[in-house]
Amino acid sequence: MAENAPDLVWERVLDTDELDEGRVKPVTCRHQTVCMTRFGGTYAALDNRCPHQGGPLGEGSIENGMLRCPWHGWDYHPLTGESPGGFDDGVDTFPVEVRDNGVYVGFPVETEAVRTVSDLMAESMVAWGIRWVWGMVGHSNLGLAEALRKQASAGNLGYFGIRHEGAASFAASAYGKLTGRPAACFSIAGPGATNLLTGLWDANVDRSPVLALTGQVDTQVLGPGAFQEVDLQAAYGKVAQWSQVVLPDSRHAELVNLACKSAILNRGVSHLIFPDEVQTIEAPQGKAGGPQGRLPAREIRPPGESLDRAIELLSSARRPVIVAGHGARFQMDEVVSLAEALRCPVITTFKGKGVIADSHPLAGGVLGRSGTPVASWFMNESDLLIVFGASFSNHTGITPKIPTIQVDFDPMILGKFHAVAAPVWGEIGVTARLLREASAAGASTEDQQAEIAERWGLWREEKARREADDRGRGIGAAALFAALNRTVPADAIIPVDVGNNTYSFGRYFECERQSVLMSGYLGSIGFAYPAALGAWAATQEEDPRLRGRRVVSISGDGGFGQYMAELNTAVKYSMNIVHVLLNNGELAKISKEQRSADYDVWQTGLSNPNFAEYANLCGALGIRVEQTADLDAAMERALDHDGPSLVEVITDPELV
Repeated sequence: MAENAPDLVWERVLDTDELDEGRVKPVTCRHQTVCMTRFGGTYAALDNRCPHQGGPLGEGSIENGMLRCPWHGWDYHPLTGESPGGFDDGVDTFPVEVRDNGVYVGFPVETEAVRTVSDLMAESMVAWGIRWVWGMVGHSNLGLAEALRKQASAGNLGYFGIRHEGAASFAASAYGKLTGRPAACFSIAGPGATNLLTGLWDANVDRSPVLALTGQVDTQVLGPGAFQEVDLQAAYGKVAQWSQVVLPDSRHAELVNLACKSAILNRGVSHLIFPDEVQTIEAPQGKAGGPQGRLPAREIRPPGESLDRAIELLSSARRPVIVAGHGARFQMDEVVSLAEALRCPVITTFKGKGVIADSHPLAGGVLGRSGTPVASWFMNESDLLIVFGASFSNHTGITPKIPTIQVDFDPMILGKFHAVAAPVWGEIGVTARLLREASAAGASTEDQQAEIAERWGLWREEKARREADDRGRGIGAAALFAALNRTVPADAIIPVDVGNNTYSFGRYFECERQSVLMSGYLGSIGFAYPAALGAWAATQEEDPRLRGRRVVSISGDGGFGQYMAELNTAVKYSMNIVHVLLNNGELAKISKEQRSADYDVWQTGLSNPNFAEYANLCGALGIRVEQTADLDAAMERALDHDGPSLVEVITDPELV
């Protein structure tokens, strides 16, 4: 760079005595990093990037009168940047002035940045309603990270830097389950992208829309086995229902259109792979993508023949029971209206827990291994099951012995595990309304409300007896969840984990207007706390269904240990999350399974810290509870705290 270059901006970079003779130091001013050298009593400023591999010259050293690159040992003159031997691969220099108050470097006036491929694609994501991104910035996604930074600075999206990429994908998956809308997770190539996979599998099997954004090595070295190269399309082949590489000549906005449309309509993972050098290519002129004219109305009526068959079955039923799954969560007004017309119970799958308040006179609780005897009793006493948005998991145990109407948006789910009397392909809310209208002429069903109240009375008496159980080895689950029933806000969002803690939640906690999030089909330990990050983001939006709701997550000690570093993420972004941690010192669910299989209990014990003290060290509020009588006060204190809090409850692994 010429010493007399015009339009320079002079920046003070060093004190006059800051750099010793024969030493080097990197200094960053605005967006430029220079390698400052002092050699022969003279200061110089060189471009910090070695032209060969981009090595940071400011981390090198002056040896035998030459500045040596720390990465591959190439030498440059420490004042002129010239390469020895007459080669033309030297580095640029910047003008330097030593003034009374320090050493100054003259930088060229920054020009307006060009609009890159990453900028265009980030603009398109925002247009599609991508409101949040969880991820980790690294060397192979810097161009895309800069585009996301611009959108975040403009207030168009929120970005959360996490401590492990698995937390990013779990957070995005939980957000999709809660809202029905996609959010994004973001990683580098190689290990960052593979770390996303567990949370993306969770989204895949639970039908949650997610956009995965991964860096990749330069296309010119793709194939031979470059550093951190992974064949990401192959790695994501089963988890992503749509995956594409962003190439220099791609229709970049159109790729985002297809990715977002696929995630929304297919209710799954879309994956965009960004090779390093493509991210910063200047974008062609053109508008960002967006959903206008791309998404059809999805309130489709079922085919007449299948609807008529369902109506025929319904007309002859006397004791129908509705089973509502996670897939019905956004259509429950119509489902409950149908139940009220039929005067029949609504029982739910565990994934569907909370879609109807347990205080509703027709609510029958949760069916299956994580459920209540109320739900199983009504299923076994019914003469027709009407199943909305459930997948017939073996953990739920929907019986094949009773005639069944199954309604789902996905035809592959209908009759998946056994034949049903009336498989109905249609949107759940529309179909429930049509069934209600068909039965309006006069339902001949029995009114089961009195039986529902009676069965709940029996179960609540049993729960009260279990609350009193105390072996002196920790708090029992029935007592803990009774306290949570008293203290957790009626409209809280509750991400739960897996294990005995979650079985007990399903059994003992009674929902009002709470929304429950879980790793359903994948059943991944560690889900709860990253999911809380995703849920909290949703509460910051203007959506009146979610705005300002509290997030109260629940896990065991094993689950929290998987992603406990994300407590620092919650602290960094002042996330108002309450986490309830059941600490029993072991993977108690696995111990139970070993015993039931007649094996010795082996390798399920845990070495735990004091989690409450850990929370305090992270800058959150930590509270440790060892006595049942202290539960309510601890929860109230945590809920009153402005910021993340953790209530560690010492529990008895046998009282579940």
